[in-house]
Amino acid sequence: MQTAKLAVSALALTVAATGAFAQARDQVQVAGSSTVLPYATIVAEAFGENFDFKTPVVQSGGSGAGIQQFCQGAGLDTIDIANASRKMKDSEVKTCHDNGVTDIMYVRIGYDGIVFASDIAGKSFAFTPEDWFKALAAEVPVDGKLVANPYKSWNEINPEFPDQPILAFIPGTKHGTREVFEEKVIADGCKEAGAADLFKAAGNDKGCTALRTDGVAVDIDGDYTETLARIGSDKNGIGVFGLSFFENNTDKLQVATMSGVTPSTETIASGEYPVSRPLQFYVKKAHIGEVAGLKEFVEFFVSDDMAGANGPLAQYGLVSDPELAETQTAVADEQVMN
Repeated sequence: MQTAKLAVSALALTVAATGAFAQARDQVQVAGSSTVLPYATIVAEAFGENFDFKTPVVQSGGSGAGIQQFCQGAGLDTIDIANASRKMKDSEVKTCHDNGVTDIMYVRIGYDGIVFASDIAGKSFAFTPEDWFKALAAEVPVDGKLVANPYKSWNEINPEFPDQPILAFIPGTKHGTREVFEEKVIADGCKEAGAADLFKAAGNDKGCTALRTDGVAVDIDGDYTETLARIGSDKNGIGVFGLSFFENNTDKLQVATMSGVTPSTETIASGEYPVSRPLQFYVKKAHIGEVAGLKEFVEFFVSDDMAGANGPLAQYGLVSDPELAETQTAVADEQVMN
């Protein structure tokens, strides 16, 4: 991953230099979302090149795992920032509070889309959420009744699809992308298929998002590079990716439309593409002043130079937040979640 050395303002450099002393830890620690990982890595590398602080350590592991680490405690032996491709759950906030992590800063960096991509030499697809529900749900409606999913080929889902075995590589349950996928694709598809009412009548409130376990839906616990490798080894596979990863692998992958819309930064920014989500991270306010460069790193992350419409994150695929200025003010003021 290459990052150009940025022309950071003299004021920013002066602030950075004067903050690099007397802290209890001299390097920012970050973990979490594999979707946010490349953006955080770009910022961390540029921060290390342009500021008088050590380059932050950025690790992946998934949104859930990162938040779990974040909420372990407020001590300096815990991470400072948790990257996330979904919002923190109420139960996670409670765990944080129970463990002494009470002042949490929420920082939105922009938006991303969830896309459905397959081998570049394969057949093209035009999906709807209903297609994905019928393909992957453990139970589907047939003649008004719920039955174990019988479908084996995509042309059984939609006769306009190719006669290609259903094989989907989807994010594992520790990834925030999985929750968004279930909510905005599988659950919406369940409603479109008329199955939601059947599950409700059966007293099964989780039926819509229960996925088949016969090898058709394959959980990927690693990052998107693992999903790409799986498609490389089985050309029938269709993977769930973040838009930015797809856009950086268009020599290997082709993307499907969703509900008639092609995913792009433009269609996500306009709200036209239906499967998009905010990307964010969480910061321990208590670590500001204790960890050298922490606040400076957060401010740099959401600066116009990095997260703006013409910055390197947008060039990599992040959809710039139209309310970025508000986020910058909130970070400067160290505002915490209610």
